Amino acid sequence: MLQRFFYNFKIKMETRDTFITSLRGTTIGSVSESSSSDEKFQNQTLRPILKLQNDLFVEVFKNHISKHKNDFYHYSVAKKLQFIENTIQKDIKFRNALKGIVIGLFTIDEYATYILNSSSLNKRMMNMLIERLKSQVLLFEAIDTAS
Repeated sequence: MLQRFFYNFKIKMETRDTFITSLRGTTIGSVSESSSSDEKFQNQTLRPILKLQNDLFVEVFKNHISKHKNDFYHYSVAKKLQFIENTIQKDIKFRNALKGIVIGLFTIDEYATYILNSSSLNKRMMNMLIERLKSQVLLFEAIDTAS
């Protein structure tokens, strides 16, 4: 009975991992034999997830602004860019929520890789997300004109 349970569990995990990798798409950026393990993880895992989840990240950030910093919309572009960076770097609860959105789309093997070097990979993940949101700052300005 227990053996059957573990067999079914393994099938479910393989199905989940297959689904997740097909949903996210393939590597974004270059990966070669000389690439570091962090760089490979970044381009094979983090970039596709960040791209897939982009619209969600934008909405999550809009919600964060509306709950915590309504005057954001009156900031200059430079101040908005600084706010994006500071918020993700300093608001630990918010940063952890963003990490959860990414980690939830890891395969089991990717999660095993991630936990071996989570500190370095978290820095990469957050820096990439900051740059992604900063490059879309106009989406946040669009809210101001609609209100």
